[in-house]
Amino acid sequence: MPGIDACLQEAMDLPGARGAAVVDWTSGLALGTAGESPNGDHEATAAETAELARAAAEYPAFAPDAPGGGVPARADGGPPADGRAVPAPSENPGGPPVEDLILTTRTGYHILCFVETTFDSSVFLHLWLDRDTGNLALARLRLRQLAARLVLA
Repeated sequence: MPGIDACLQEAMDLPGARGAAVVDWTSGLALGTAGESPNGDHEATAAETAELARAAAEYPAFAPDAPGGGVPARADGGPPADGRAVPAPSENPGGPPVEDLILTTRTGYHILCFVETTFDSSVFLHLWLDRDTGNLALARLRLRQLAARLVLA
C-alpha cells in the first residue's frame, strides 16, 4: 500500500501526466505534490481545486440519489416537506457521494478523485493530464486504484 509520495510517483508515471497532488479539501492544503502546477504554484492550485471538490462533495445537486442528497430540509429544522427522511451525517459513511470530477480544458484534463479514509474522507487526488498525450480513461481508472490503496499516515 503506497504512501503519498509513492502514490504521486505512480500517478506521474501515467502517460501525459503533467502534475499531481494529494489535497485535503477541507483546508485546501496540499499534503504532497509532484510534477508541474498549472499556475506555477502547487499551494494555490491545491486551494483552488479544493474549492471545486468541496462544492461537488457538499451540494446535493451533484449527487441527488445519495443519502440526504437533494432532500431540502425545512427552515425550522423539521423533516422535508415531501416526507422523506434526512439521514444523519453518521449514516453516510465512506466520504462524499461523488467519486471523481473531470474538468476538461483546451489543453488538458484535471481529474479529482476522492479518497475514502477511515477518519473524515476529506482527501482527493488531483492529476493534471496533457490532452494530446494523456489517456483520460486510463488515468481515471488508475487514479481510482491508487485512491483505494493510498495509505495516509
